[in-house]
Amino acid sequence: MAWVYLFIAGLLEVAWAVGLKYTDGFTRLLPTVWVFVTMAGSVWLLSLAARTLPLGTAYAVWTGIGVIGAAVLGIMLFGESKDAMRLACLALIVVGIVGLKVVTPAAGK
Repeated sequence: MAWVYLFIAGLLEVAWAVGLKYTDGFTRLLPTVWVFVTMAGSVWLLSLAARTLPLGTAYAVWTGIGVIGAAVLGIMLFGESKDAMRLACLALIVVGIVGLKVVTPAAGK
């Protein structure tokens, strides 16, 4: 269950990171509320995952999901760069996330 919590926490991290773009410096109420609610949910689920998973693994995977998700949505929603080197670097992050999942025992502390 820890990996499920961690995956959802990562998705919520993407949600609040992208939401930051819409807050206009925290001057717009609804996007600001969205950011704080998704941020709290993300950190809470990360804390649940870290009960079971090694902290370094949980944190690295959580931030990795956030980085990949924010970068992909940045490309799709905001027209950010998708040059080959940027995509290659993002692919390396995905390899790292998958690698950590493979080498980390599901119930290890």
